[in-house]
Amino acid sequence: MNNNSINSPAEAIEANINGGVVKANLPLGKMILLGILAGAFIAIGGASSNVAVHSLSDVGLARTLAGVIFPVGLMMIVLVGGELFTGNCLIIMGVLDKKVTWLQMARNLCIVYLSNLVGSLIIDALIFYSGQYDYTSGLLGAYTIKVALAKATISPLKGFTSGIMCNILVCVAILAAAAAKDATGKIWAIFFPILAFVASGYEHCVANMYYIPAGMFAASNPAYVAKAEEAYGIMAQQCEALSVGGMIQNLIPVTLGNIVGGSLCLGVLCFCIYRINWNKKAK
Repeated sequence: MNNNSINSPAEAIEANINGGVVKANLPLGKMILLGILAGAFIAIGGASSNVAVHSLSDVGLARTLAGVIFPVGLMMIVLVGGELFTGNCLIIMGVLDKKVTWLQMARNLCIVYLSNLVGSLIIDALIFYSGQYDYTSGLLGAYTIKVALAKATISPLKGFTSGIMCNILVCVAILAAAAAKDATGKIWAIFFPILAFVASGYEHCVANMYYIPAGMFAASNPAYVAKAEEAYGIMAQQCEALSVGGMIQNLIPVTLGNIVGGSLCLGVLCFCIYRINWNKKAK
């Protein structure tokens, strides 16, 4: 492909592999800070999309609008910097290319995962204490509870399979952004796959690090709990599912699904397509 505005798929894979080597060798402090930054950016995207859709009753319209807003999180990561757990699942291509070890990949994913959580929790606290959930007479707080409750009570099978679908699309967005050579191209490359994942309602572990604690914060305010009962029929007892246990119940299957979707379904597949010499004759 000779188009000067875009890299070929093979070139994008090569760039991602080289980028994965850099990620795997980041100094610990820098890796943590970049992970916190990415978690915060994704949380901002999630919070902003909630504001945009909280008063809409049409589910399809609400999800589509949320999908239009949410991609800003990944755009900020790609353009400003950040280490995102779901995108870093593609480091597996560097492992298969023997430029990264399995231990280096595991180290990166574990540290970035926990750092993403810290970044998300920081934004959770800032938004709660900013009073944003008071919008529309507390309806935003009630909506935040509703979203978090749906995630905290999802079945493991749904969380796992939805997580697979989510990270296929997230990693497609990352590879597509690597194919683009300018900021405008990267923005559009990110926009459509992330729109598809959000509109489809798939589960993203880092986004859920924002959504579920946000619901926990909101549920600590009796006014938001009362509004959730009034608007959505959610009883106060149901809000008990918004807990650390409920969060873990969501994150385990969703995280595993994200790993399978990003590493196996996309990373391994792309490596096999673009890095294996299919023209080599068997001896």
